Amino acid sequence: MATVARRPFELLNIDALLDDEERAIQDTVRRFVDERIRPFIAEWFAAGHLPVADLAREMGGLGLLGMHLHGYGCAGTSAVAYGLACLELEAGDSGLRSLVSVQGSLAMYAIYRYGSEEQKQEWLPRMAAGTAIGCFGLTEPDAGSDPASMRTRARRDGTDWILDGTKMWITNGGVADVAVVWARTDDGIRGFLVPRGTPGFAVRDIEKKLSLRASVTSELSLDGVRLPQDAMLPGARSLAGPLSCLNEARFGIVFGALGAARDCLHTALDYASSREAFGRTLAGYQLTQRKVALMTANLSTGMLLALHLGRLKDRGSLDPAQISLGKLNNVRAALDIARECRTLLGANGIVLEYPVLRHANNLESVLTYEGTEEVHLLAVGQAVTGVSAFRG
Repeated sequence: MATVARRPFELLNIDALLDDEERAIQDTVRRFVDERIRPFIAEWFAAGHLPVADLAREMGGLGLLGMHLHGYGCAGTSAVAYGLACLELEAGDSGLRSLVSVQGSLAMYAIYRYGSEEQKQEWLPRMAAGTAIGCFGLTEPDAGSDPASMRTRARRDGTDWILDGTKMWITNGGVADVAVVWARTDDGIRGFLVPRGTPGFAVRDIEKKLSLRASVTSELSLDGVRLPQDAMLPGARSLAGPLSCLNEARFGIVFGALGAARDCLHTALDYASSREAFGRTLAGYQLTQRKVALMTANLSTGMLLALHLGRLKDRGSLDPAQISLGKLNNVRAALDIARECRTLLGANGIVLEYPVLRHANNLESVLTYEGTEEVHLLAVGQAVTGVSAFRG
């Protein structure tokens, strides 16, 4: 017996949980992705390219950069609205959401929370408009999940600072006008603003990636980089500084990964409804419906979790372990959905004409960055047992 088909989020009437402003923002970002990203993303992914400068200005014009921050040209939206924007951006491609996430939740947030008023006035309005791009230099070749072991150092030389070290896997690095670089000092971990073109500061883009190809990923090298005293972020004095920025970015991922999963599931549903095998459409087989039902359940529960965490964040009561739980659950669910959808598309699932394997490849990186799955497992484990297992 045929019934009216409903999209996965429609089944639980997720839209009813949003207010008018949140729906309007989500619709605006969805239109932007449909018009400016979908027609070109397969080509950009294949070429390993993303027109960052043009897209940043367009997204700045829409108020998407640092949209959850207040003042300095930022939109000042709710956390839920920011999450919904991340969802729609990642439905286009994880690289697009990464651009916005690094710009707003890492680079801009670091300046917004820990910078001086002069630093905020100098950088935030331009970054919100998309006329200046930022990156966030924390990860190193030998210090990923354990940032406390970073080797980049900053030492005093009169009133100046001298920075030496290397940062790795830095999104937006090759196109950034300013890098927020974290370094070890005699006074703890401190953040520094390093403008492009500073003598001794070099950037090398990482090529031949199999994931996040529509994203700029770079290595930053600092060799005797001399900075004035006012290049240091005065409000950050320990590793808690960069970790708080990472929590902002992880929150966006909780929503964003669901966008990639939704795009995969919609693609698979459309394909299964039109593709015939053995005299009937794929959608009419019990095995197909089992897959679709389980994916719909995982996607919908992930969305309910994301919205709950967003409401907690808007009330000021969201803690890091809750963010870890959200990223742990939703990225794993999204990756599982992408892989399952690939099976429904058969051989067509491996070509860029369909977005499914592109999303799956990207989600392999999303699973790792902003805290690996193992790190979030330990964070959640510590929260529920009261015992830290990070160090033996």
